[in-house]
Amino acid sequence: MTKSRFLVPFINLGHLLDHLVMLVFPTVVIALGREWGRPYSELLALSLGGFIAFGVFAIPAGWLADHWSRYKMMALFFFGIGASLFLTGLAQAPWQIVVGLTLVGMFAAIYHPVGIAMLVASPQNMGRALGWNGLWGNLGLAAAALVAGALMDLFSWRAAFFVPGLAAIAAGVGFLALVPDPGPVEKKSKTIGLHLDARTMARVFAILVIATACGGVIFNATTVAMPKVFDERLRDLTQTNFGIGVLVASVYCIAAFAQVVVGTLIDRVEMRRLMISIALVQIPLLVLAANSQGWVMLAAALFMMLAVFGQIPINDAIVGKYCADEYRSRVYAVRYVVTFCVAAVAVPLISVLHRTPGGFRNVFLVLAALAVAILAAGLFFPSRRALQQQAVPA
Repeated sequence: MTKSRFLVPFINLGHLLDHLVMLVFPTVVIALGREWGRPYSELLALSLGGFIAFGVFAIPAGWLADHWSRYKMMALFFFGIGASLFLTGLAQAPWQIVVGLTLVGMFAAIYHPVGIAMLVASPQNMGRALGWNGLWGNLGLAAAALVAGALMDLFSWRAAFFVPGLAAIAAGVGFLALVPDPGPVEKKSKTIGLHLDARTMARVFAILVIATACGGVIFNATTVAMPKVFDERLRDLTQTNFGIGVLVASVYCIAAFAQVVVGTLIDRVEMRRLMISIALVQIPLLVLAANSQGWVMLAAALFMMLAVFGQIPINDAIVGKYCADEYRSRVYAVRYVVTFCVAAVAVPLISVLHRTPGGFRNVFLVLAALAVAILAAGLFFPSRRALQQQAVPA
């Protein structure tokens, strides 16, 4: 697949918008609870359908991209999330919020299996490309809390949906105008895997599924809960929606650069060492976050998110390195359907545990246990020497 000079910028912008639109509501829910007089745990559950759709619809999106057009699916992504955000902003009742957020999740599901497959179509400096793309995605997380908090304070919670909706539609217009359609994906490979025997491929992807599932819950739970965690534990630092948004955005912006660093390391260091190292860092930081308040909580959140974000490009690079191009959208779809469907567990997990005496402490301790599972999976990942020994001649 040929790349125009505008393709990568629009793929990166798409990643920013994808995570922004999925995390507007966890900030909006704070103001919505005050306006509608309903508890946080009840209103947060309205987003469950959106997070499930974010995972489930990755499968048809990946299939359509490989069989129809990755380019047209990306255009549908931009316009679809824009229209869905407008619909959500017009909601007058909880069920309408559910419908709107589910549609947002459905169209947002297009991005990862399609956009990442387009990005890694050329293998040069794959880790670096994934790292910078991950940075843009994490800036979307930061922008969600900051933009939603500012728009809620200046206008209303509805503006927090309308403005990103306009931005997504404008991005879709720019994508169609500046990025030419590269045509369908070339069919060159008879097998999904590249250069590895079937047994090794099965082992690699089994480990990928475990890391993806556990990492998805950790990622989703930390990003969804962060605005409320800061609202409860950093009250001495700020008491406004915008102030919470600034703190969350600051943590995400700084932590986002972890993906650039890890992306660069992917091209130089073997996957096994990276997986083990990042998991070893995650575990104590999640435990520290479980028991912290004030400035200590802010510092713990920053280093915790550095480790959480750093895990993401590793999983994408495994698919990019060991999967044939014409199958990548479908394999990424499977990876992300596991990530986001399992990650949808994070919403009821937070809702249930937040009502317990331990509150967010219990949430972080459960996430630390999942990080232990990622560490165990990393220990079983084949070393670079083992992968070279078991490679199938091209």
